[in-house]
Amino acid sequence: MSGTERNLPTVVCIVGPTASGKTEMSIRVAERCGCEIVSADSMQLYRGMDIGTAKPTEKEMRGIRHWMLDVAEPTENMTVVRYAEMARRCCDDIIARGKLPLIVGGTGQYVNAVIRDENFAPSPENSELRERLAEFAKTHGAEALHDRLKKADPESAARIHCNNVKRVVRALEIIELTGKTLSGVYAEQEPPKDVYDAVMVGLEPTPRELLYSRIDRRVGVMLEAGLLEETERLMKAGFSETSFQAIAYKELIPVIRGEESLESAAEKIRRRSRNYAKRQLTWFRADKRIKMMTYRNADEYALCAEEICSMIKQKTGR
Repeated sequence: MSGTERNLPTVVCIVGPTASGKTEMSIRVAERCGCEIVSADSMQLYRGMDIGTAKPTEKEMRGIRHWMLDVAEPTENMTVVRYAEMARRCCDDIIARGKLPLIVGGTGQYVNAVIRDENFAPSPENSELRERLAEFAKTHGAEALHDRLKKADPESAARIHCNNVKRVVRALEIIELTGKTLSGVYAEQEPPKDVYDAVMVGLEPTPRELLYSRIDRRVGVMLEAGLLEETERLMKAGFSETSFQAIAYKELIPVIRGEESLESAAEKIRRRSRNYAKRQLTWFRADKRIKMMTYRNADEYALCAEEICSMIKQKTGR
């Protein structure tokens, strides 16, 4: 049964890799279609993590109301389940006031958790096993641990960032405790049910070199805007295991400690951001609900905005 047949409330989702132009696009669409924006960025929800997450400024928001920004301290571990509960309350509030929720972000799992009742794996736990896996990551590196997951469960490995040690450990823990892969456990469960009737679009600058140049330019802008100083403030206040996974911050910690040059750290940020963007694109392209829109220049970017607004009008009459 489709979302329309079940008469579910409508939401719009704009997704895409980092530096693909989601923020500006969401503002353009919100201005024209009466939307309020719900962030689905797993790091913009942390207070004080502004420059490194490219969190929109008041000026960039242009008076459009934004939700799910600055809702947790960097010392907190925000879970997908908690995020989804909070974001749905925001969407329902927006809908109740006759506005249209516009969910925007590059964290595909967060978007899915809001619009669908996702089934999360059961929780067999073994603290000794978990500690052993975490110790392996400390000794051999996060990538080595992620390689173990690639061999055991390639599908889950493709969805979990190699630096998200907590989730990699969890996936390997489930394999050892249940004999099943995380993706296999999900496959055995009831399929998720839609909570909203979602219009989903994805942005993709093309060719790939355009996206990479946008990423490189963004890193330069962040550093000029004071990313190093922001990282130093956050170091003093403390990171959680979750917030510490944010690209751009942990690469600068060795610089602050005098262990690495700023130039070397900046190159790591660029490289890891590009790799992250590739994984994001793989995720979004695999989701057949998402209409991917490519653009090569400002004119084509404007045409994407027109098409999104046309889709919304067709769906909602706005």
